[in-house]
Amino acid sequence: MADWTEALIPDQTGRVMLVTGANSGIGLEAARMLAQRGAQVVLACRTRSKADAARASILADAPAADVSIIDLDLSSLASTGEAAAEFSGRFDRLDLLLNNAGVMATPYQRTVDGFELQFATNHLGHFALTGHLLPTLLATTASRVVNVSSLAHRMGKIDFDDLQSERKYRAWGAYGQSKLANLLFTFELQRRLSAIGADTIAVAAHPGISDTNLAGSSGGIAGKLMSLTKPFAKVFSQDSHAGALPTLRAATDPAVLGGEYYGPDGFMEQRGTPKRVESTGAAKDPAVAERLWHVSVELTGVPFTALDTPS
Repeated sequence: MADWTEALIPDQTGRVMLVTGANSGIGLEAARMLAQRGAQVVLACRTRSKADAARASILADAPAADVSIIDLDLSSLASTGEAAAEFSGRFDRLDLLLNNAGVMATPYQRTVDGFELQFATNHLGHFALTGHLLPTLLATTASRVVNVSSLAHRMGKIDFDDLQSERKYRAWGAYGQSKLANLLFTFELQRRLSAIGADTIAVAAHPGISDTNLAGSSGGIAGKLMSLTKPFAKVFSQDSHAGALPTLRAATDPAVLGGEYYGPDGFMEQRGTPKRVESTGAAKDPAVAERLWHVSVELTGVPFTALDTPS
């Protein structure tokens, strides 16, 4: 089979797509390519000045593109609800929710809601946003939710006894947990969508090792080490454009099925062209996925009633 490339992204005219963390890196490249294919793209970003710069960058490449901005801080449940309400007030369809934003290996911080920052931003914020927007997704034919995970999910473990790392905090351990949560959420969401016969699907992707500014969110020893090793990491990594392709395949390839997972085809999935890949067994554990779902509903207060099956 020929490699999947940007040229294979179908025409997206008439479709509405929301991309979180679209101001830089993979999110910006994905938003750019979707806008170039005719989609109405909404950049959901925490910092308005960076979102404005990202929009200007996209319009410089595609002056006729339809690109707008919604303020979104995924570490705040209030902001997540407000962003979803603003989107629903402006649009009556949502063809793609691309849950891309994230922070990586940050020093220990608690959010305004009292959650550990990485778990809150990478998982709970996207869980809540998806729940708020699910009615619009379900009302849109053949819509998709794409969650961006990471190779780091392989070192993750869901510690239900210490989800917020209050007893012990390891920056990379917390990151791995949040990225494993992305996959567990994807697969459980797909199971629940299938149970109600929805044609909305949930898919996951990872960028391999991509040379983005995500490492800039790291601090302390981890951040210093990543800065020192960045010149060497370029040998094993790919740029943001290539790193966005697995996500774009998950988002646009007509052959993609719900519950699939896409990443690079190269050595250890570090770089290369996008293909279907496998997660760890831990990411497919149905009991853990269901428990995480219920815990996430409790923590966010977002019940996903749109997925309720008739009794």
